[in-house]
Amino acid sequence: MTASDEGAEDGKGPEGGKPRKRMNYGEGREALLNAAVRVVARGGLRKLTYRAVAQEAGTTHGLVVHHFGSRDALIEEALAHAIRSSLNVSALEPGTGKVADFSVGVSDMVIADPDIQAFQYELLLEARRRPELLPQIRALYDDYFDATRRELSRMLPEDAGRPLTRLIFAALDGLVLHQLVFGEPGTTDAAIEELRGLLRLLAADGAEAPENDG
Repeated sequence: MTASDEGAEDGKGPEGGKPRKRMNYGEGREALLNAAVRVVARGGLRKLTYRAVAQEAGTTHGLVVHHFGSRDALIEEALAHAIRSSLNVSALEPGTGKVADFSVGVSDMVIADPDIQAFQYELLLEARRRPELLPQIRALYDDYFDATRRELSRMLPEDAGRPLTRLIFAALDGLVLHQLVFGEPGTTDAAIEELRGLLRLLAADGAEAPENDG
């Protein structure tokens, strides 16, 4: 945090730009968290300052200080916000147990909100340098793993184990990252359909296994 980030409100718009917005407490906090996600997604964590978030949100850095108090608190709350937002739109667990429904809409999710996905990857790498971020990152991925395992267990005759769960999720996670970098949502969709084909084979093989063992 720089000294300029701690100054009082000066009555002007951020960086002399558009006038500040008046927001109530809840709306202001949500807008600032969304702005923090966009700043990190586009410029990396090093670009996350009170002033950058205020400029992105169209308000003053004094409001950012009021809501979060410290840059570390802003990072932690933005990560928690990203986790909630991402899980709300997650296609990992449709709950139907049908292979055809698994991970439907992943490419559309990336198109609709690439910043929320990019933010998570930025924080994932940052956690290697800042171990204090690791518990939240681990909790995020544990939620992803659990959702994946539950849906796999609905689709397959036997409960999906940890190695298979990690393998399937790693494939999806890699596809999301590649789409963020290269675009090509059609490639994502085609690859996920291939993944569904493999799951169908696993489901069929598991269903036949008791007869073959008899």
